[in-house]
Amino acid sequence: MNKSDLSFDQEHIWHPYTSAINPLPCFPVTKAEGVFIHLSSGEKLVDGVSSWWTAIHGYNHPLLNTALKTQVDDFSHVMFGGLTHQPAVDLCRTLIDITPMGLDRVFLADSGSVSVEVAMKMALQFWACQGNNHKHKFITPRNGYHGDTFAAMSVCDPINGMHSLFSDALSQQIFAPAPQTRFDKPWNEDDIKPLEQLISSHHNELAALIIEPIVQNAGGMRIYHPEYLKRCRQLCDDYN
Repeated sequence: MNKSDLSFDQEHIWHPYTSAINPLPCFPVTKAEGVFIHLSSGEKLVDGVSSWWTAIHGYNHPLLNTALKTQVDDFSHVMFGGLTHQPAVDLCRTLIDITPMGLDRVFLADSGSVSVEVAMKMALQFWACQGNNHKHKFITPRNGYHGDTFAAMSVCDPINGMHSLFSDALSQQIFAPAPQTRFDKPWNEDDIKPLEQLISSHHNELAALIIEPIVQNAGGMRIYHPEYLKRCRQLCDDYN
């Protein structure tokens, strides 16, 4: 990229999580391989967040590159409404093989935010199909981050998150204090009590509990204690 291209980028391309008027600097990338991102300046960056957790196998992986190039010769994309294809069937079969018993249906979504939107809609639809439209709220621990679309923003931390500007327009959800017990320390029973009290008080209007699996990434790399996750599951069962 030359100076003209960088100037155009700064003036006309609005990057995520920065100002459109006074943007943070952007670094031009020439290639990426493994854990490294190569800049046009000749410097190399270690991508410690895996491209926002989407490049978990690294860049330029030969197996993924080969699969991509082979597939594109047939078709790169077709809509999934009323159509299917072998790669989708193979992927979904693999997913079902590695998930616990009972998780035997797959809904494919475009992104993390969209997957959260779909999950929240499924929870609401589940109760609506049973004639219970009162269960329309969600409960979640604070410090969570679930995405940038509207339903996903409503379950992100309302104070420490990035979406306070939209608080008046978002659905109002129920937030429990974030657990404090480290995953490698003895379990503290006090950690689950606030969540239990809130679920007990609001279970008639709660459609679901939403929680990041294993770790709150954006909330400070806070790994849940295994007992906390087990108790979350049990509370959902106990209070329907």
